[in-house]
Amino acid sequence: MSAIPTPGQLAWQEAGFGLFLHFGLNTFHGREWSDGTLDPATFDPADLDAAQWVDVAQRAGARYVVLTAKHHDGFCLWPTRTTDYSVAAAPWRGGRGDVVGELAAACRAAGMPLGLYLSPWDRNAACYPDPAAYDAFYLAQLTELCTEYGPLFELWFDGAGSEGRAYDWDAIMEVVGRHQPDAMVFNMGRPTIRWVGNEDGLAADPCRYTVDRLGRSMFTADHDTLDGARYLPPECDVPIRAHWFWQPDDLGTLKSAEHLLAIWYRSVGLGAGLLLNVPPDRSGRLDETDVARLLEVTDELRRRFAAPLPARLTHEPGRAIADFAEEVAFDHVELREDLTSGQRVGGHQLHCGDAVVACGHTVGVRRWHAFPTVRTRRLTVTLDDPAARLTAVTAFRTGHEALPRLAEQGLIDVSKMD
Repeated sequence: MSAIPTPGQLAWQEAGFGLFLHFGLNTFHGREWSDGTLDPATFDPADLDAAQWVDVAQRAGARYVVLTAKHHDGFCLWPTRTTDYSVAAAPWRGGRGDVVGELAAACRAAGMPLGLYLSPWDRNAACYPDPAAYDAFYLAQLTELCTEYGPLFELWFDGAGSEGRAYDWDAIMEVVGRHQPDAMVFNMGRPTIRWVGNEDGLAADPCRYTVDRLGRSMFTADHDTLDGARYLPPECDVPIRAHWFWQPDDLGTLKSAEHLLAIWYRSVGLGAGLLLNVPPDRSGRLDETDVARLLEVTDELRRRFAAPLPARLTHEPGRAIADFAEEVAFDHVELREDLTSGQRVGGHQLHCGDAVVACGHTVGVRRWHAFPTVRTRRLTVTLDDPAARLTAVTAFRTGHEALPRLAEQGLIDVSKMD
């Protein structure tokens, strides 16, 4: 029997697409990771505009945003009471600035759900070598974020740098449960969503929602074994350029529109969530070149899926039958599975008469198929589980009869990592 999702997990899956915002001291030094020794006085965005970040997210159709409140260097984007290594030690806003607070206010004004990234690994904290002392330090930081910035949609715990380190996850999750019980928890502690296992933004088929182990980070093949099979849908994280933090010299790594479309089809279109990183630059605004590319892609997605051809859906054991009001021509189909009793479909085929026009494993929250144009009044979807049900079969005439193509994957420049 498949594990059963919570209403919060289903709502997160339905959201589908969020914007990741990597920002911090690294932005001002051309680094991906820094070692906690960069001078806070160098954090001084001249035109920080969190409302612009949220506006871009909304224009792109993102349903939530996630900010790096603290990355591995330990620099905090809010005036924490736990350390001097924060925006309070920066000249920005005269030492009275609060990036998390400004983004939280912009999100509230726009009705945009907010997520926060709080790195467990901290390369600045003097207490980090002492697990008990650091656990207390980390709990205090997490409590500040969970109590001072309104409801949180997602809490992002990154395993990178923490290979071999044990944190007091029971205490950490107690803070989350007490103050942000509705937040989705990414991949560590007692997660409710999981990392897909790569930073290319790509899910696989089958895209399984019920798992008994988790990938920890990019830097170890080890997996964390869970206490049993649990419903944990995946999130695909990927930067729009080769790097996570804005860099002055990597414009040439900006992913093409075709490549980004291919990511969408292989994440959202395979039943996973997509968290696309579009980082603020040194001015404190999203780079206009990145914004233009993002909106080019999301506008194209809207165009492709703007004119749905809905069908009347009936079920028989092991198949769903979609009847259109008249003969229609289409080259895409979106399938949606009823997940209220768990994920059931492990294999499916789309039949137009005697011809199989598409097939695959997972359906999940949404599954996109592209194929040469067909004309029909009836489409039959066979399902490998006779108890499985679909909630929708929707056809589209997009003018594109194949999946977008992936380009060569860009590599992180290791010289920018300490």
